[in-house]
Amino acid sequence: MNPYLLAVLALLLAAIAQTSAAWIAAESFWRKGQGSGSRRSWLALTLAAGLLALHSGYTLELALRTGLYDLRQAILAALIGLLFALGIYGLRRQA
Repeated sequence: MNPYLLAVLALLLAAIAQTSAAWIAAESFWRKGQGSGSRRSWLALTLAAGLLALHSGYTLELALRTGLYDLRQAILAALIGLLFALGIYGLRRQA
């Protein structure tokens, strides 16, 4: 597997993981019976995950349109996305 394909797959994984994290946080934000502080925290996590997903999408688009990519940053984005999604999922289960 060449580095370009690996970078594209890592960026795709990052975008999917961060979109999933945003969705999980948004579901927790919409849940009833929470205090206002908890709702604000979920909203902040929703917006942060959404912006990270948007950034990964733009980076993926740059790689696909122009061929410019950075393998280390793509793998780092995928790891961050996965860990962020797992963290938000764990927080939701505790709440």
